[in-house]
Amino acid sequence: MRRAGRKHYDLVLRQQAMLLVKHVYEVTRVFPAEEKFGLISQMRRAAISVPSNIAEGAVRQTNKEFIQFLVIARGLLSELDTQFLLAKDLAFTLEQPDPENQIDRVFGLLGGLLNSLQNEGKS
Repeated sequence: MRRAGRKHYDLVLRQQAMLLVKHVYEVTRVFPAEEKFGLISQMRRAAISVPSNIAEGAVRQTNKEFIQFLVIARGLLSELDTQFLLAKDLAFTLEQPDPENQIDRVFGLLGGLLNSLQNEGKS
């Protein structure tokens, strides 16, 4: 669903980040109950914050502001990547869909957009 004046809806990066959130919810759904306020909460918050920061940055007035929010999103994605690796090490994700490919996809798109915006500022 596209709403007028919301250019972040068209960003493939945001769309893929939204898909990552779905993957994280699927994976964490079967974590041990005692992780509800631990790793489950941390992973879900980090995942949700990635597309949220992309969307907020996309509606800012300048590329500099957009870049700032993309850098924050990249940090959150790194946090999520680390948390997922911990969950794997703790054997919480044995038979679950693996969000690593989606994390890699979002990292790649994010890096590409950051490079593009940074190069625009140099010309």
